[in-house]
Amino acid sequence: MQKEQMISAQTITEASILDSDKETSIITDLKSLFKGLVLVLNVMPVIIGFWLAVYITGGTFSAYLDTFFLTVVGSTFLMAGALALNNWYEVDLDRVMKRTLQRPTVTGNIPLQTVLTIGISLSIIGIVLLMFTTWETTIYGFIGWFTYVVLYTFWSKRKYTLNTIIGSVSGAVTPLIGWAAIEPAFHIVPIILFMIIFIWQVPHTFAIAIKRYDEYKAAKVPMLPVVYGFEFTKRQIFIYILCLLPLPYFLASLGTSFMAVATILNVVWVFLAIRGFFMEDVRKWARYIFIYSLNYLTILFLVMILVTLPDINL
Repeated sequence: MQKEQMISAQTITEASILDSDKETSIITDLKSLFKGLVLVLNVMPVIIGFWLAVYITGGTFSAYLDTFFLTVVGSTFLMAGALALNNWYEVDLDRVMKRTLQRPTVTGNIPLQTVLTIGISLSIIGIVLLMFTTWETTIYGFIGWFTYVVLYTFWSKRKYTLNTIIGSVSGAVTPLIGWAAIEPAFHIVPIILFMIIFIWQVPHTFAIAIKRYDEYKAAKVPMLPVVYGFEFTKRQIFIYILCLLPLPYFLASLGTSFMAVATILNVVWVFLAIRGFFMEDVRKWARYIFIYSLNYLTILFLVMILVTLPDINL
């Protein structure tokens, strides 16, 4: 009897472990399907745009809680849907590239038909939720979705090196989505935010393309370093980072502390870009650019919140 109880307990334990592993696998697959980091980096500017709109207009944040919830959740669903559709369409490329071999569309953990259904459903839910905010927010959300799914994923990525520029538009409209939920985005602050994120994405993406040069080449994706080489790509990265230098001064309404921190971040990035012309290990340098780009955007957004926090009406 005691032996039977021991076997039963062992069976329950093993079953619990299997269930736990299955749950972990599902979470991992969903994170991969929605490109977790990419999704977070796209939702952050929505929140920043909303936050700064409340700050600049002198409104009270608590008065817009419902709108904030609809804007953030709606845009998150819309972006997640777009990312799922991207994975669904690019499964043939993902099967060639080492870094994407564990995506559920490649492993078969989530059937392609299910991924397509998820992508369409989330996109529809997201756009419907945004419709309960403002029409301008809805329009910007649709522009971001259409640019990423149709113009980038379906059309340009496999044909032109300009795919990076086209794809950057979809990420750059995100602060406009948040801002327009409060008031029209024809204001210097959201416009400059658009420009910062648009320009930021180019060296960020080019750095990834250098790091993953062999994979993009094998998949026949015409990324800039694959078509024009590393030296040309280095110059492009340097030029785009230079373009960031004057932008903080158009955000004087955020104070001198913000402008100082943003300028330091830009200058350090410029020096890091220059270093690329003298480093023999191009991929190691590209990794530095990539890591710095992630920290750059995170710190920039964090400073925007910190400098406005004492004066915003919560």
